[in-house]
Amino acid sequence: MLAVIGLAIGVVAGFLLEPTVPLGLQPYLPIALVAALDALFGAARARLDGVFNDRVFVVSFVFNVLVAAFIVFLGDQLGVGTQLSTAVIVVLGIRIFSNAAAIRRHVFKA
Repeated sequence: MLAVIGLAIGVVAGFLLEPTVPLGLQPYLPIALVAALDALFGAARARLDGVFNDRVFVVSFVFNVLVAAFIVFLGDQLGVGTQLSTAVIVVLGIRIFSNAAAIRRHVFKA
């Protein structure tokens, strides 16, 4: 329940404050968002499987975002930023859809 209240407060604050992302960080925002979604879908799957651990979730969430952002940064430094960004999106997308399929199987008993 506390998480839902925090989410609601965050959404309202986002709409009211209308934050802007600095130009230098804009390439990293989509990657960080997909990495965060991967952690959220993994947490939902773990919760349904009965093995959810809040510490593992927090570490996974932060670590996924940092590693994904670092890979994109490294790609920018090497001059192949778009290729590494695409690779990160593909890998995390596969994980998200895998977790979504497991959630669907659990919910619909299929």
